[in-house]
Amino acid sequence: MWFSFWRSRERFSLDEFRFLTDQLMKVQVVNEVNKDFVIEALRSIAELITYGDQHDVAYFEFFMEKQVMGEFVRILRISRTVIVSLQLLQTMSIVIQNLKNEHSIYYMFSNEHINHLITYSFDFRNEELLSYYISFLRAISGKLNKNTISLLVKTDNEEVVSFPLYVEAIRFAFHEESMIRTAVRALTLNVYHVGDEAVNKFVASDPHANYFSNLVKFFREQCISLDKLVNASKCMGPDTSGSILSSVDEIEDNLYYFSDVISAGIPDIGRLITDLMLKVLIFPSVLPSLRMAVVKDSDTGIGTATSLYLLCCILRIVKIKDLANIVAAVLLCDIETFVPVSEAKLNGFMVNHDMSHENQDSENSGFRSDSDGQSLRVLIPNISSSLNSHPEDDSSEPDHGRTYSALREALLSYITTGDDVQVSGSLSMLATLLQTKELEESMLDALGILPQRKQQKKLLLEALVGEGSAEEQLFSSENMVKDGIGSEMDCYFQKLKVLDALVSLFCRSNISAETLWDGGWLLRQLLPYSKADFRSHHLELLKDTFHNCTSCILDEIKGSWPDLLIMVLCDEWRKCKRTIEASSPRKDPKSMLLPAHKSLSEEVASGESSFAAGERLFEIVKVFVLLHQLHIFSEGKLLPDQPPIHPTVDVMETSRAKRAGIDSLGPKQSAELSLVDAVPCRIAFERGKERHFHFLAITIGTSGWLILADELPVRPSFGVIRVVAPLGGCNPRIDEKHMRWLHLRIRPSSFPCIDGAKHTAHPKVKSKALVDGRWTLAFRDEDSCKAAFSMIVEELKLLSSEVERRIKPMLVIERTIDT
Repeated sequence: MWFSFWRSRERFSLDEFRFLTDQLMKVQVVNEVNKDFVIEALRSIAELITYGDQHDVAYFEFFMEKQVMGEFVRILRISRTVIVSLQLLQTMSIVIQNLKNEHSIYYMFSNEHINHLITYSFDFRNEELLSYYISFLRAISGKLNKNTISLLVKTDNEEVVSFPLYVEAIRFAFHEESMIRTAVRALTLNVYHVGDEAVNKFVASDPHANYFSNLVKFFREQCISLDKLVNASKCMGPDTSGSILSSVDEIEDNLYYFSDVISAGIPDIGRLITDLMLKVLIFPSVLPSLRMAVVKDSDTGIGTATSLYLLCCILRIVKIKDLANIVAAVLLCDIETFVPVSEAKLNGFMVNHDMSHENQDSENSGFRSDSDGQSLRVLIPNISSSLNSHPEDDSSEPDHGRTYSALREALLSYITTGDDVQVSGSLSMLATLLQTKELEESMLDALGILPQRKQQKKLLLEALVGEGSAEEQLFSSENMVKDGIGSEMDCYFQKLKVLDALVSLFCRSNISAETLWDGGWLLRQLLPYSKADFRSHHLELLKDTFHNCTSCILDEIKGSWPDLLIMVLCDEWRKCKRTIEASSPRKDPKSMLLPAHKSLSEEVASGESSFAAGERLFEIVKVFVLLHQLHIFSEGKLLPDQPPIHPTVDVMETSRAKRAGIDSLGPKQSAELSLVDAVPCRIAFERGKERHFHFLAITIGTSGWLILADELPVRPSFGVIRVVAPLGGCNPRIDEKHMRWLHLRIRPSSFPCIDGAKHTAHPKVKSKALVDGRWTLAFRDEDSCKAAFSMIVEELKLLSSEVERRIKPMLVIERTIDT
C-alpha cells in the first residue's frame, strides 16, 4: 500500500493532499514496517496545509471535510513507536505556527482534538519527545487571543473549570532543562497577556495559584545557591566568576519574568507575587542578614553581599509600588515589626495590599506568629523614635557586635566600618532606592536620601501655599505616607547621618578607589552644588584626608612611575567627573558578588615589583582626584573638564638632553647623539656575550630615559642609540663588593590600564604580569661608576621636580578649605 506513496504527482496540489489523506486513513496500526510512510505523510500534510492557508482555501476546506485532525489523533492512538509521536507533534507545531487565516486557526481550536493531544499520556522519559511536546504547547499559546482562548477552556456558570494547555504546561515549569523552563514561561505570559477575566481568575485561584508559590520558592533556592557560590569564591578566587555570573543571569531572568507577569495587569497575581516575595524570601532570608552580628542559617540564610544584591535587583526589575515601599519601610524599623494579617494598609491608607502605620503602644507591636498564610500588614510602632537620635550620639568606633534595630543604621554602619564588599553593597542599595520611581518621596526623606533638588521643590510648594500646614495640604493624597514618619527635624538628622557616613567613607584608607567613587556619585545626587549641608567637621575631615593623600602623591613623584603620574591624573580626572555627574551609578550591583581582582601587589613584594607600584599609583591618584573634586563640589562650583596643572616648559639649554642633541620627542633607536656626557661601560644581555656601550641618563620635561649607545668609529664623541629604557623606577645601586658595578631595575615603558569596570565585564580576563628587567653595568673604574650613579640621581631629581611643579596647583587645596 505505502509503496504507491512514491508515484509521481504534483507535490503542492489538492490531488496530492487527497491521496495522502486517503492512504493515512487506511492505516490500521503503526509499526516498524509502515512507520516511514506515516512519518513522511504527516510531514507532507503539514506542508500542504501551510501552503493552502496562504494560497488556496480549498486545501483547508478539504482538511475540515475529511476531519484530518481526527485522523491525527487516531494515528497517535494506534502508533507503537515514539518516532511517530515525535513527527505528529512537530507536524502540529508547524501547522499551528504557520496558520495566518483566522478562520483556519478558529477551526483548529474549535474541537476537542487539540485538548486531546495536550492531555495525551506521552512517555516523557524520552527527552526529545518532551521537547517537541513543549514546542507544541508554546505554538498553541502563540495563537491565543480573547476569541481563541475560549475554545481551549471548559466553563461552568461562566467560570473556567478546566484549561488543559495551562495546567499541563506548568507541570514542567521547574524542569531541570532551562530551555523547557523558558518555553513554559513564554507560554504562561501569552496566557496572562490575553486579558480574559475568567481565565485570569482561574490561574489566580487555588490550586493553580500554587504555581506562583512554587515559583518564588524555586527562586529562593536559586538565591541560596548563588550565595553558596559567592561564599566558595572567597576561597577559590576568580575561577568561580563564570559560575557566579551564570547564576546571576538565571536570577535576573526570573525577576524579569516576575516583572512581565505583573505587567499583564492581573491584580490578584500582582498582590500574590508581592506577598510571596516578602513572606518567602525577603523577610525570612534577605533582610535579617543585613543586621550586624546576625547568625546566618547555613541552609536557608543568605549572606550580606548576596542579600544586598538581591534587594537591588528586586527593586530595579520588579517594579511594584507596594513592594518598594514595604522594603523601604522595613529599613526604618526592626524587621520583627512586620506581621501577617488578613488586610494590608500603607501608613494609614488602603491600597488592597500595602503597609500600615499605626500609633499604638509598644506592647502591641512587634512580631506575632501567624500561619494563616494571608496578606501582610506592617505595624510600625514608632519610627520617629528611631529617627530622633542625633548624629553626634553615634559612636564612630567600629561595633561589629552590635545589632541594629533599624536596618538603615546597619547600612550606614557598613559604609563607615564594613569591608569593601559591604560598603559597595550598601552604596548600591541606597543608590537603587534613590532611583526607584515607585518609592514615595516621603520614604526617601525618612531614609535621609531625598535629593536636594526634590527637597527644594517641596519647599517651593510650601512657600506658594503660604501656610504652616503646607506639606499636609500638598501631600495629603492617599498615595503619600501619612503621620509624617518623623518631623522635618527628624528627616534633617537622617540626611545628616547619611552625609556623616559618606564623609567618613571618604576618609577611609582600606576601601578601594572604585568604591569611593560610588560614594562620590551618591553624595552628588543628594547635594548637587551645595556647601550649606557640609558642616565644619566634615570639611575638617576632608582636609585631613586630602593632606594625607597629598603626601602619598608626593611620595609617588619620587617612586617608580613619576613619568606616568600626570597622564594618569588627567585621565582619572575625566573619568571621575563622568562618574559622579552621571545620571546613574556606573557599577552594576552584581559586581559586589564577584571575587575581588587579586592585585599583583599581593603576589609580588612591593619593593621588587614596579607593577605593584603602578597599581598603588592608580589607586592613590583615583582617591586624590575624588577628594579634589569633592572640595570643588563642596564649594558649590562646577567641575572643570581638566585638572588645574601648569603647562610644560621648554627644555633648558644646559640639560644633558640638549647637549646630547635629543629633541623634545625623546630618544629613538638608531638615532645619533652626542656622547659628551656619556660614560663608557660594559653589559652582557646574554651569558658570555659582553658588549661595550656608552651610558647616558636624560630628562625632558616629565619623561626620562636610560640610554645605551654605540660609539661611531668615524665620528669620535658621537654615537648611535641602541637601547632605551625608562629612567623612572630604575633604583640605582652600586654593588657593595664590586664598586665598579652599577645595578639598575628596568621597569616596562608603559603600564596597562587598571580599571575595575573591565575586570567586572570580563572577569575571566587576567592582567598579564609585567616583569621587571635587571641591568648590571660594569665601568672601567669606581669614579666612572659613581659618575654614572650621580647622573641618574640628578636626572631623577629633575624629573620629580618638574612633575611636582606641574601639579602644584592641585596641592594647595588645603588653603582654600581653611579659608
